[in-house]
Amino acid sequence: MQDLLQQTLSGTAPTDTHGTLPQLRWQWLDEGILELTPLAPVQHAVAISAGIHGNETAPVEIVNQLITELLQGARSLAVRLLVLLGNPPALRAGKRYLRCDLNRLFGGRWQQFENCPEAQRALRLEQALETFWQVGAHQETRWHLDLHTAIRGSYHTRFGVMPFSSRPWPDDFMQWLTAAGMEALVFHRAPGGTFTHYSCEHFQAASCTLELGKALPFGQNDLTQFEATRRALAALLSGETLPEISAAPRRYRVAQQITRNSERFQLHMSPETLNFTAFPQGTLLAEDGETRYFVQQAREYVLFPNPNVAPGLRAGLMLVEDNAHNAALSGER
Repeated sequence: MQDLLQQTLSGTAPTDTHGTLPQLRWQWLDEGILELTPLAPVQHAVAISAGIHGNETAPVEIVNQLITELLQGARSLAVRLLVLLGNPPALRAGKRYLRCDLNRLFGGRWQQFENCPEAQRALRLEQALETFWQVGAHQETRWHLDLHTAIRGSYHTRFGVMPFSSRPWPDDFMQWLTAAGMEALVFHRAPGGTFTHYSCEHFQAASCTLELGKALPFGQNDLTQFEATRRALAALLSGETLPEISAAPRRYRVAQQITRNSERFQLHMSPETLNFTAFPQGTLLAEDGETRYFVQQAREYVLFPNPNVAPGLRAGLMLVEDNAHNAALSGER
């Protein structure tokens, strides 16, 4: 097998489902799920997922380029690697999802949607991740990078979303995110149904959802915008020195969540509102029947505004800045 993406889009398994190259073994585990293992012992296990939403293609193209280099022997492998193209049917259809939003179904939430194909896929992805880390050494370092693109444009072209965790984030993980060109990091303060929260909570992995630009069809992405991310991923996989770090990302934390609970929901933002748009205190953000959402802090920034989600799902997050951290960044410049 030479091209993970094309093999996945074909809807068929490769003729050979495993093989050994001079530096690594590879195994096709299931549709869009590939494991690569160095022949030499390593202490770092990395899971990279992309295509959890089928219309978010830039990360899929980036990951596929790197995997092709590994399979062709053009790049060495210094970590145990699990690659997961999350939602192959949605990738083939060019849609965010077919029935259910896959990135709301992890941590067993898939059990509420018996007839949804995304629910079955969430279970399969959970199983693949569990098996991958169970076979590793006890002292193995675990990272999970879930690559996405945002529906809307953003004042920060590249940013990371950190799942809720009571543990401190490893310094080398935070340094990697900076080297990967993240302009901002958003910190959740509550559990969620995302893939990264699942890996962080259940397997103590250092996990992050990387948002890279805006969702576009295959072939229409300007991958030069994400060159720092590609180089950082390449360095991680091959054990090379990280790219030079230019500026640390600004930090935000989630202040409140806007939830659509009924068909009466109205989001008082235009379709052109960018991620990280600021709103002053008192602004009416949304209403849903008798429920009103207002800006509660002196200034809050919107993230992922989407009035078209299914009832019960998140229609947006409101963020506040980590003033102490960002003030320190300003002082460094």
